Amino acid sequence: MKKRIIFAILGLIVLIAALGGIKVLQIGRMIAQGKQFAPPPETVTTAVAQQDTWESLLTSVGSLEAFQGVTVTAELTGKVVQIAFKPGTMVAVGDLLVQQDISSEEAQLRAAEATAALTRLNLERSRELLARKMISQSELDNSQANFKQAAAQSDTIRAAIAKKTIRAPFAGRLGIRLVNLGQILNAGDAIVSLQALDPIFVDFLLPQQQLAQLKPGLTVRVASDALPGQVITGKITAVNPQVDAATRNIRVQATLANPDERLRPGMFANVTVVLPAQEKLLTIPATAVLYAPYSDSVFVVEEKRDEKSGSPGKVVRQQFVRLGEKRGDFVAIASGLKERETIVSTGVFKLRNGQAVVVDNTLAPEFKLAPKPEDN
Repeated sequence: MKKRIIFAILGLIVLIAALGGIKVLQIGRMIAQGKQFAPPPETVTTAVAQQDTWESLLTSVGSLEAFQGVTVTAELTGKVVQIAFKPGTMVAVGDLLVQQDISSEEAQLRAAEATAALTRLNLERSRELLARKMISQSELDNSQANFKQAAAQSDTIRAAIAKKTIRAPFAGRLGIRLVNLGQILNAGDAIVSLQALDPIFVDFLLPQQQLAQLKPGLTVRVASDALPGQVITGKITAVNPQVDAATRNIRVQATLANPDERLRPGMFANVTVVLPAQEKLLTIPATAVLYAPYSDSVFVVEEKRDEKSGSPGKVVRQQFVRLGEKRGDFVAIASGLKERETIVSTGVFKLRNGQAVVVDNTLAPEFKLAPKPEDN
């Protein structure tokens, strides 16, 4: 009985050893096959790193301002008896907008003019009498003072009438009417907005370190979502002499032509200042860059013969680079890459260093400096 148990145990040990040996052989073969395995070549598209000349640009966000803009208000208290404008129309300088009640001023003016006429006649008589030495010089002086006082009273009433006859101070487009007939206007009450829209200003801010590059006459390009797909060109007309102490930014103003008046004060706009100098840069498609926290890299395509068959092929070499400015579909390379080197342009996330590749550019995307994607 004991012998049977011993033989059973020995048999079980032999069986386990045999199974272990078989498994070790299988794992060894798998490791050997893994070392000899070469992944199939990855199909990629390529691009060539090349020198390009880019415009030197400064970008900012701006706000549109009217060339001249004001809310017309009443200067004196009075009743509105006439509204002579239509909201939203163009007016010329001096056009009548609103007439306040001036009936009492007109009556006062007639009395003042009569008094002025009488004092003028008295002054003329006093001069004649003084010439004949029938009155003293003091009486003539008194006549002159009375005449000037009467004339000043007439001018004061005329000024009040002029202030109650509200006219356009400059040519422009009117806004929404804010008064009604019969309304009593107090001094300072708003009547209508008046804006001169052609040309129009765009005000924007730039950092103080860019002050040396700014000067009047530089070209600016303005784009707004109110004019999709359009870029309006203007010129810098003023640079503020003072830098904002809180933000260290300097305010710049450019003037734009606005004949269709499609740009309106208060609109948001993207502003680009075109500097006279141009930069020569080494550029590649932005999709060719493998972005990583430690460093950005690209994959350079190189020719290499197969070690077994000796047939020519292509492999990729991971190259770390330092990036510069990005513009459109391209990015500038500050260092790490040479001109005319061929790089993988798409699908870099699936590659590794030394991997074999096959180049197929039939489906390569078209890269542009100023792409215009469709809004689908």
